[in-house]
Amino acid sequence: MRPLARLASATLALGCVLILPYEAMSHARVPAGDAASAQPFGAECRVRVDDSDVSAYCHNPYPETDHVRLHVECVRWWDIDSDGTAVEAGPAQTVRLDGRCWKEVGAAWVSHRRGG
Repeated sequence: MRPLARLASATLALGCVLILPYEAMSHARVPAGDAASAQPFGAECRVRVDDSDVSAYCHNPYPETDHVRLHVECVRWWDIDSDGTAVEAGPAQTVRLDGRCWKEVGAAWVSHRRGG
């Protein structure tokens, strides 16, 4: 019975290693819709959560400006969720966005808006 318990523990540990890191990352893209959005658009953003701090690096490889904005949702009911200010990511530009919670971070993502 002991080898079966070890196998179950190892399977659970492997599942946590494979699933949990992906939840901390956000891969948001602007959905395609009309003819104007037929052109490639949307900065590639990588969101990282370290304890209560959130940082996102967004790189825009396309010729159209993308306004990116970091959103942070905190776990505790008394901890204030935040929506950062929009930052302009021009063509071939990388920008950094920062946010935080007092305690644990529940979710973090980046929204996109076409530049005008």
